[in-house]
Amino acid sequence: MDYYNEIKNELINNEITRKIKNYSINKSDLNTYYNVGKILNDAGKHYGEGIIKEYSKKLTEDLGKKYDISSLNKMKKFYYLIKKMATVSPKLTYSHYVELLPINDINKIKYYINITEQYNLSIRELRNRIKSKEYERLPDKTKDKLVNESNSNITDLVKNPILIKNTNNYEIISEKILQKLILEDIPSFLKELGNGFTFIDNEYKIKLGNIYNYIDLLLFNYIYNCFVVIELKVTELKKEHIGQIEIYMNYIDKTIKTINQNKTIGIIICKHDNKYIIEYCSDKRIISRTYEFI
Repeated sequence: MDYYNEIKNELINNEITRKIKNYSINKSDLNTYYNVGKILNDAGKHYGEGIIKEYSKKLTEDLGKKYDISSLNKMKKFYYLIKKMATVSPKLTYSHYVELLPINDINKIKYYINITEQYNLSIRELRNRIKSKEYERLPDKTKDKLVNESNSNITDLVKNPILIKNTNNYEIISEKILQKLILEDIPSFLKELGNGFTFIDNEYKIKLGNIYNYIDLLLFNYIYNCFVVIELKVTELKKEHIGQIEIYMNYIDKTIKTINQNKTIGIIICKHDNKYIIEYCSDKRIISRTYEFI
């Protein structure tokens, strides 16, 4: 007997069963709470809003569960939301949708639904993204692209400002201190930038002629298949910063990038932006973002 394959098949079948069961439970929850919300809406038209309080009391008595007023109101709001959206995503649980109920902007809701679907966000991860005002920190041009369902690139999706944890409450911030704070919690920083970013090195040494230079942070984005050069500045953005990062980007393209990879992106993270410098920068691979401490 092939005992290993027997064990393997048993485990695979169990995983499939669990997934089907979880999918069915979630689908049932979504359908049930939508239907309850619809019925509550209809009942409210006939008997007034006070009917929710009466039904809440009766449900608790009859079913032995606490279907309080707040829970029933959320079901009603869930019905309104899905009616407005005209569709429900089976990849989100009802608890995911509850996190979205306080949001009034339908485009904002669609954004969070999309990223939850795409990156399989947990309820906690979704809550943290909403709390950090991720959607609000997207550039206006990016929001327009999302509304019009246009393709976005890596520079579109980098939020502004970038939130960095000042764990030691430094009052005087140098570039070295800023880099230190980022490196202390590099996973959070990469998530702040967006999706698909991975860390390669800090103070990455390159040789330009006879002089060594150091890239503050070198990253790679596996979604967009490109290197990402990051320069940290604790001042306002200056024109010489553009020239510096452009040289670093071109160096990476000529010496490290392979033929199958896309051109390197440059991100300048600075204390204060200068929109005019970026506006007149001819290299659209370069973007600037400010930072804020949390």
